[in-house]
Amino acid sequence: MNRSRLADLSLLAVALMWGCTFLIVQHAVHALPPLMFNAVRFIGASVLLAMIITLFYRKQWLNISWRMAGHGLLLGLLLFAGYGLQTMGLLYTTTSNAGFITGLSVILVPFLSMFLFRSKLSKSIWISAALAAAGLYLLTFSSGGMSLGKGDALILLCAIAFALHIGFTGVFAPRYPALPLAALQLGATGLFSLAASLAFEATGSAGELTHTILLPKVFYALLISIGPTSAFAFWIQTVAQQHTTPARVAVIFAMEPVFAAATGVIFAGEQLGWIALLGCASILAGILLSELNPGETSRQSPRSTKLQETSS
Repeated sequence: MNRSRLADLSLLAVALMWGCTFLIVQHAVHALPPLMFNAVRFIGASVLLAMIITLFYRKQWLNISWRMAGHGLLLGLLLFAGYGLQTMGLLYTTTSNAGFITGLSVILVPFLSMFLFRSKLSKSIWISAALAAAGLYLLTFSSGGMSLGKGDALILLCAIAFALHIGFTGVFAPRYPALPLAALQLGATGLFSLAASLAFEATGSAGELTHTILLPKVFYALLISIGPTSAFAFWIQTVAQQHTTPARVAVIFAMEPVFAAATGVIFAGEQLGWIALLGCASILAGILLSELNPGETSRQSPRSTKLQETSS
């Protein structure tokens, strides 16, 4: 199996982790405010990656430069903007609208790749993105028509932020070792989230906050979010984007709501109608088309190969 296929499978595993833990996180943020949840989640993930570097890859600390720190800060800001705008948008619009508009990054990424990063995209990747976007619409609005609320503009900005994060990760990932870059961006995301939480959320006293964090549904959600779905997920994404294109990443990440829907059916007794199932099939078709396309090659360069070898 070549590195491009392995990268795509790894990204699919990330989408699986995110989708399967959606219910757990959703229950947790009813007790712990979302921005504070993200602050603990991403700061914890950054600390975990820093510990891994210190214990097993200590020489990688020598690769950190001001330029790398700046790029990590930019990635962290975009990631924070995506999550923060999504949280604010959910106050003024429906979950269905938010899910679909956020998923529009699957279409935005190819546009951004073409206009900002001068990437040449084949027709099949555009068809893949369109299939995924259509599938997201069918999956999200299978119970009714689309009705836009005033928070949808915020969610659209969220989708742009996520699309830019994927695009810039594709630019920066081949330049630096994956572990330090992932640690830097997650630390920045956590600190931005902490500042926003202290400014806009009512988290109570330190004792009340500690009590909330130690609630079983919050504590276990944070453990899962800090490790598998943050530290390891963004580490995997940073490594994988050395070997695949941002457009394909966006198409693969469109599987997240499919996995979330499957989790709801299995563990929460939710039901999917035939329109939702058709949406899932459309997303899967988009991914298969992008994988079968011989024209989409890896973004890997000799420099990225060298960095990937030193990060292992």
